[in-house]
Amino acid sequence: MKIELARSAGFCYGVRRAVAMAEQAAAEGRPCAMLGPVIHNRSVTDYLRSLGVGLIQSPEEAAPGTAVIIRSHGEGRAVHQRLAQLGCPVIDATCPNVSRIHQIVEQAEGEGRQVIIIGTPTHPEVTAIAGWCAHPLVFEGVCALAQWLEAAPDRRDLPVTMVSQTTSTRAVWDKCVEKAKKVCTNLKIFDTICNATYKRQSEAQALAARSDAVVVIGGRESSNTKRLSELCAALCPTVVWIERASELEPSTLYRKASIGITAGASTPEWIIKEVYDKMSEENFEIEESFAEMLEKSIKTLNTGEKVTGVVTGITPTEIYVDLGTKHAGYIPVSELTDDPSVKVEDLVHVGDEIETYVMRVNDQEGVVTLSKKRLDTVKSWEDIEQAKEDRTTVEGVVTEENKGGVVVNIKGVRVFVPASQTGLPRDTPMSQLVKQKVRLRITEVNRARKRVVGSIRAVEAEERAAKAAEVWENIEENKHYTGTVKSLTSYGAFVDIGGVDGMVHISELSWSRIKHPSEVVSVGDTVDVYVISFDKEKKKISLGMKDRSQNPWEVFTGKYQVGDVANVRVVKLMTFGAFAEIVPGVDGLIHISQIADHRIDKPGDVLSEGQMVDVKITDIDYDKKKVSLSIRALLEEPAAPMEDAEDTEAEAAPEGDNAE
Repeated sequence: MKIELARSAGFCYGVRRAVAMAEQAAAEGRPCAMLGPVIHNRSVTDYLRSLGVGLIQSPEEAAPGTAVIIRSHGEGRAVHQRLAQLGCPVIDATCPNVSRIHQIVEQAEGEGRQVIIIGTPTHPEVTAIAGWCAHPLVFEGVCALAQWLEAAPDRRDLPVTMVSQTTSTRAVWDKCVEKAKKVCTNLKIFDTICNATYKRQSEAQALAARSDAVVVIGGRESSNTKRLSELCAALCPTVVWIERASELEPSTLYRKASIGITAGASTPEWIIKEVYDKMSEENFEIEESFAEMLEKSIKTLNTGEKVTGVVTGITPTEIYVDLGTKHAGYIPVSELTDDPSVKVEDLVHVGDEIETYVMRVNDQEGVVTLSKKRLDTVKSWEDIEQAKEDRTTVEGVVTEENKGGVVVNIKGVRVFVPASQTGLPRDTPMSQLVKQKVRLRITEVNRARKRVVGSIRAVEAEERAAKAAEVWENIEENKHYTGTVKSLTSYGAFVDIGGVDGMVHISELSWSRIKHPSEVVSVGDTVDVYVISFDKEKKKISLGMKDRSQNPWEVFTGKYQVGDVANVRVVKLMTFGAFAEIVPGVDGLIHISQIADHRIDKPGDVLSEGQMVDVKITDIDYDKKKVSLSIRALLEEPAAPMEDAEDTEAEAAPEGDNAE
């Protein structure tokens, strides 16, 4: 006979937390009493009473000065107000999931919305939820909800907020939601079914489907245990519901090849163990997994352990986590993340599985303080140590400029990058790296001193080397590249074409005559270049920028001929004359004798470099590609012939002057 225990059997987080708070109150030695059983389990109630925790049914029964423990199901607003009037200290053991529902309905009522609760009207949790609003409506199922919605046409437009009892079944809730969505036009839905409850029910159903019999352990007054029994009965022919091991009759389980065991959320571990022990005495064959899971549920945690749990509740100050052990776990919001701008709701949700780090264990209170942030930091240190070992590249954001370098944040770990390893040129302000994402190599790790050193330059050098190798592998003459101007000299510009620098001589920057490369390009410019020549052994590349498809001489001869007048730019003054640019790439000479219509000592007496002047093209040497220009030719207007002048004069004379 094989026996299998449901993984989620026993105390849920809210119940475990409530019992731990009651135990702590008893341990402090002050008078305290439960307002109604803290959970629905008579054995637990008897146990707490044995510790000195009283049991009252109304606030008025509390003796003066007695601390009143609010049970895990919660209480309505009126009860809290009454306890305050009586001066009774309150120990609020309300399940965080239930407290969240209280906030939802209270806010909804403040907004003038009709609150609808899906659940059992007489259940303590439901009556407590209803106690936080003035006119709630409680429906046990979709039929009652549908009847109310369809009773009056004006309810279609009524603003409605709908919540669920945490232990409702998913099937009932989904049907109610579907109906409400079809009818209501102003509906807000909050799925408040506890994920732990849903998980417990789902596991119980799966267990029942593959078992010949199921033993359900839990109090007769427990709503969630009753539902477990009902769900299992629908899938398994034999379901035995017991509160204690003494109720188990082995004969009912004879000849059953497989038996499943599940337990309600109010069932403590010791009762599950009692059942386990009794079944062992009856010589049932218990699977090892049963014992292992039971041991896990009662084991003690230690500081520094990594543990995995399920988020069961979120408040403004802490996140509640069910660890599947006897401890109630919580993460202070300050231990969730280092980023103050991030909202808790964006990082975690109820039902999420979360891995955390145990900061502190209080076995007496049954409470464990957890930290997600510290676990992330521990993991980050491990990742960084591995990155150094494997020489892998990591990414981070520069957070500050420090003395002698910058600090990079890599998953919460501060990494120092010396100035010499930032990859910036000397005397370049390191402040320009702040807030920038960078890639670096870890070069030193000292976990004891919390010191990590990295190098941005190493990554850049490796990447540049890889790119350079690729360039040299595929380089060829006339191949075009898009590059970046890295530096300028008097004789040219150096351009990075992808890990390799090539030089563009000043004569290859432009067809026009220039004195300095800065007239054409600036450092940082993106330029198109082509390879003129290269030497792989000497690692030298000669590049060109000017468009060789445009032959300047052909442009000139296609536009001008001897006798034409052109507007040119004086580019260079010599003792014998001045050179002027006619079109980019073609200069002509204005001889000193052709600069003026009178004698001058030097060209600079009349002209200056950069000056624009009109000239006449007096000669073109097509073989030598030389052009002669003249300013003087335009200054000297040719005189009209003498006979032409006499004819003109005779034509202009009066007719009477020639008559005699």
